[in-house]
Amino acid sequence: MRRVRLALVAGLLLLLGGCAGGLLDPASVPPPATTAAAVAPAQPSVSAKMVCEPEAQDDITEALGIAAQRVETPTWKDHLYSCRYDYAGGSFLMSVKELADDLTTTDYYEALGKQLGNTQSIDGLGQGAFITPNGSVVVRKDFKVLLVDDSTLPPKLASPPLTPSNVAMLVAKTIMGCWSGT
Repeated sequence: MRRVRLALVAGLLLLLGGCAGGLLDPASVPPPATTAAAVAPAQPSVSAKMVCEPEAQDDITEALGIAAQRVETPTWKDHLYSCRYDYAGGSFLMSVKELADDLTTTDYYEALGKQLGNTQSIDGLGQGAFITPNGSVVVRKDFKVLLVDDSTLPPKLASPPLTPSNVAMLVAKTIMGCWSGT
């Protein structure tokens, strides 16, 4: 079964190719309780910063079939790296929470599921992923949690039109297709 799952993930990665107001607030998730002495990094990792860089922007443009009008300057606060991709009529926020170890990552991921709602698990994406009631996507990988918040996108984006939940899923898959652990 593990080999089948690995083959499916590898196939997804090959298919993806390349690398690259009212918003949900992952920063409001309380810090996880832990007895571990590990500390989250003081600065964002290369993989966290990747989500807002030009290569990721190009890959997202290719996946969605439309370029963002602007990608806002990324922010780094409380181990949360984020940027907003602005489009005509709306935007999505992409954020990566950097955590110290497996326990705090699991606690944070589960707390987001409780805060935002976990309506459907997604198999084969990261080390765990789910869809929120509004269609946003949360993915866990290594000691990071990615959130693609689609809550301020217009009902239809691009041509052919994509729903906000389609956008969030395509963006999450695009990012996970090239996200390394560093």
